[in-house]
Amino acid sequence: MHRLSLRWRVAVVLGVGSLLLTSVLALVVWNLASGYMLRQREQSAVRQAEVNVRLVDESLRTGSHGLEELLTGLTAGPDTTILLFRPGQVLTSGRQVDASVLPSPLLRMGREGVPAAQRLVVDGIPVYAVTLPITNADGVYVEMAPMVQLDRTFRFLSAVLVTAAVASGLLGVALGSWAGRRALRPLTALTAAASRIAGGDLKARLPEQTDPDLTPLATTFNATADALERRVLRDARFAGDVSHELRSPLTTMVNAAEVLRRRRAEIPGTAGRALDLLTSEVDRFARMVVDLLEISRTDQQADDPTPESIDLAALVTNVLAARPGEPVPLEVDRPGPHVLGDRRRLDRVVSNLLDNAARHAGGAVRVAVLRRAGQARLEVDDEGPGVPVELRDRVFERFNRGTRAGSRGADTGSGLGLALVAQHVQRHGGTAGVEERPGGGARFIVEIPEVEL
Repeated sequence: MHRLSLRWRVAVVLGVGSLLLTSVLALVVWNLASGYMLRQREQSAVRQAEVNVRLVDESLRTGSHGLEELLTGLTAGPDTTILLFRPGQVLTSGRQVDASVLPSPLLRMGREGVPAAQRLVVDGIPVYAVTLPITNADGVYVEMAPMVQLDRTFRFLSAVLVTAAVASGLLGVALGSWAGRRALRPLTALTAAASRIAGGDLKARLPEQTDPDLTPLATTFNATADALERRVLRDARFAGDVSHELRSPLTTMVNAAEVLRRRRAEIPGTAGRALDLLTSEVDRFARMVVDLLEISRTDQQADDPTPESIDLAALVTNVLAARPGEPVPLEVDRPGPHVLGDRRRLDRVVSNLLDNAARHAGGAVRVAVLRRAGQARLEVDDEGPGVPVELRDRVFERFNRGTRAGSRGADTGSGLGLALVAQHVQRHGGTAGVEERPGGGARFIVEIPEVEL
């Protein structure tokens, strides 16, 4: 199950809290307002009915013959209904309704001399029915006051309160998102700085903070980054110094090994085999020192040289042309992709990938320079045993020789070639990886952001 981020959890909590609080307030307002207006309307209807029933009672007491005209005059509007129940007679004034719609308990209470009132819905119109006894005759007076306007007011009030509650919840979510983003901004800056350091930018630091709660975090992080930078540069200088000091004796050893290699036919038996082993280890040692110098130089170089636009297809073509042996098939998308970077490092990337294929898989069988979704893609295929899935990330680590770890010989390499590939590609903002080649073998892939000309 996908877990919401901290920012959205804060936003949701604030939104739900705001919605609940506003809903409670809306419910209180609804109860108070609707109860007050309903009581006022009912009291008004009861008072009007009491006045009207006295007029009807007086008319019946005096024996006036204008009862129907009186009832017509007592109706307050077209939706008002007056019913006068007398023995054997029912007089109706105003909106005509069937007397049978009135609840029998309401009429029975009126006949028993007990005033009563009840809210009803008659023919789709809400009304407030008031039943009053007539003292001078055996009858019941019923007046049904319309509550249409009050019902509309209630509907409008409920719509406003519901809208306000929903809007308050949405506003709470928006405020929570804004507050969460501002509160997490220092963590975002910390994550970005840590990512830059992990990517090799040892100069990444957090800006100075004015917030007293964030100042210790920024100070501690920057102090840690400073210590890390000093240690990395110190280690890189140490490796560079050692490699540089080894170059002089190593040059002597390489020259001596070359002389002995030319006299190999004169050294038979065990001494000859020992000479072969010695010369192969000297060659491997020489490559290792060169790679160590390259790595230490890259580690100590805080700023890259000014990048230039490079035609990757032309660069790969030149590297392939300079290598001895059978030509390797080259596949190029036209027009070829261009990248922004350091030509020397990209030359080394291509050469190391070809050397790796030659050393471990009998040589490359295909090289491709392609364009894929804004990325310049370099592919180097071989027909070797391939790279197991569990080793595909580790082969780019320093001194990791994959399945040949622990073995010796001129063809085993130093375990630094692919590490240099990954390091140089990372300097160009790209990625290096390996996957299975269709038909068997390994496919080493380098992707670097493409630039438009």
